[in-house]
Order: sequence, then C-alpha cells, then structure tokens
Amino acid sequence: MVQIFIDGSSGTTGLRIRERLEGRKDLRLLTIPEEQRKDPAARSDAMAAADVSFLCLPDDAAREAAAFPGAENTVIIDTSTAHRTHPDWTYGFPEITGQRDKIILSRKIANPGCHASGFIALAAPLTELGVLKRDAHLNCFSLTGYSGGGKKMIAQYESASDPLLNAPRMYGLTQRHKHLPEMAKLCGLYYDPIFCPIVSDYYAGMEVVIPLFGNEISIGIPELKDLYREYYSRGGLIRFREEDDGDGMFSAAALAGTDRMEISVFGERDRILLVSRFDNLGKGASGAAIQNMNLVLGIDEKQGLVI
Repeated sequence: MVQIFIDGSSGTTGLRIRERLEGRKDLRLLTIPEEQRKDPAARSDAMAAADVSFLCLPDDAAREAAAFPGAENTVIIDTSTAHRTHPDWTYGFPEITGQRDKIILSRKIANPGCHASGFIALAAPLTELGVLKRDAHLNCFSLTGYSGGGKKMIAQYESASDPLLNAPRMYGLTQRHKHLPEMAKLCGLYYDPIFCPIVSDYYAGMEVVIPLFGNEISIGIPELKDLYREYYSRGGLIRFREEDDGDGMFSAAALAGTDRMEISVFGERDRILLVSRFDNLGKGASGAAIQNMNLVLGIDEKQGLVI
C-alpha cells in the first residue's frame, strides 16, 4: 500500500488534502504524534517511510524540510512558494504542454499558486501557440475567497468584528506578489503582469481575469474559444465553458468545493475577457497537489477528487 505523509496537515491546504485522501483504500496516511509535529527528526523519519510527502508549510520551513535526510527517499510535493521557479523542481501544472510527462518522472514537484494557476491556464496556451506575444504587457485581476489567506485570515473573517471585511479588499499593492515570478516564467512572458488580487467575504472560490484589447492577439473570439476547447480536451482538470451563469453574471464561488477549473471567453471583437474560475483550495491548492500525486503513482489523475 502506498504510504503518504503530510507535513503541515493542520493548515487549510493540508487539511483539505487529508480530507480527500482519508477515504481512499489504496493509500495509508502516516502520522506523527502532535507533540512531535515540529520535530525535524520525527518529520524526517516520516518522510523516509513515505512514498509521497506533501509539504504544506511556510516557505522557509518547506526549504528546511526538503533538505531533511528523509527527503531523499520520497517524492516531495511542495505546496509553498519556495520551489516554484527552482530549476531542480518540476512545476506541477500537468495541463500545460510537456508538464505531465515531467511530473510523472519527477521526485520534486512544486505545486502551483492559486492565482498563478488561473493566470497560467489562460495565458500559457496563447503564448505557446503564438497567439499572444511574449513581450505583451498584461493586466490581471483575481477574486478569491478568504480561505486562501490561511487560518489567521479565516478566523479574522469569521469573527466578523471589522466592518472593512464586509467589502472586497485589494492587496498586493506593491506589485511584488509572490505568485508573479511563476506566472511570467510558466507563460514564457518577458514582463510580469500588472496584478490586482482581491479577497472578499466568502469562504472559497476564485475568478481570474485577463482583459485584452482585440489588437493584442492574432485571432478573434470564436477562434479563441476553439483554441481553449481543443487545448483542454487532452485530459486533466480544466475544461472550456461557453456560457455565463445566467442574467449576464459569472460567480467566483461557482466551483467552491470542487477540484476542477473552467475557462471562458467573454466580450466582443475589440475588448475581450479571458476568465478562469475554480476553488482556491481545489485546483488552486490541494486538488492540484493530489492530481500531481496521482500522476506520480501512475493512476487516474482524477482519483479521489471532486470533479
């Protein structure tokens, strides 16, 4: 039976991974006593005994764990930002051309960031196929539920003590958001996009939007739709969605609780909206990590996921 260790299983990403895996008969979850959950030796021993280890830790702690002696004996899937642009780690986004084969053969997988996943799913196919120039200066805004901020933010929102939390809040105002390097690298872009992430008063769900003028790409809306439909028909957790939710609306919370992503194209000839939506804890974190684990284990990548 496959042995799995989750280092940092008390955080939001680790908890969701545990929830998805607990009912599976093909896996066994390894645990360490609560009093040893921060003990490097105990964690290293658990990693050494595991076939796959998830690192659900802050960046510095993930770097430390990846250097444990036990890390040499396990496949590591790191959900932090620490290794996403590191040349020795494989970026865990299998829907992008060539990445699935790399993931299957890798022992060090960097799980994508939530905002980055939505951006890459929209922009990478266009730069890869030459529809969007790699020197494009893009804009992107992204709506997320507050669960993406971790335990501290969840407690802050659910205490409902601050009236400012009743409205959407922009952050990443310095344009140094930690997801920007992976967004540009995986899309082959020469420049980071202007990025506006927004957190709002709902638990889970994301909606990432890239607005474009028609003259920024080499094809029109019908061709764009066909491109995405074909690109994401090759397998994985991403599918093209043609229609809105009705009444001209498109909710960021529509896929909360799931592990899939939907891609859509709206607008008209001169002004276009590229939109991806998914659960920030699903395809934006835990669901993607489990998808990568399934690929490494040589089983159906959707196994144990909510599609």
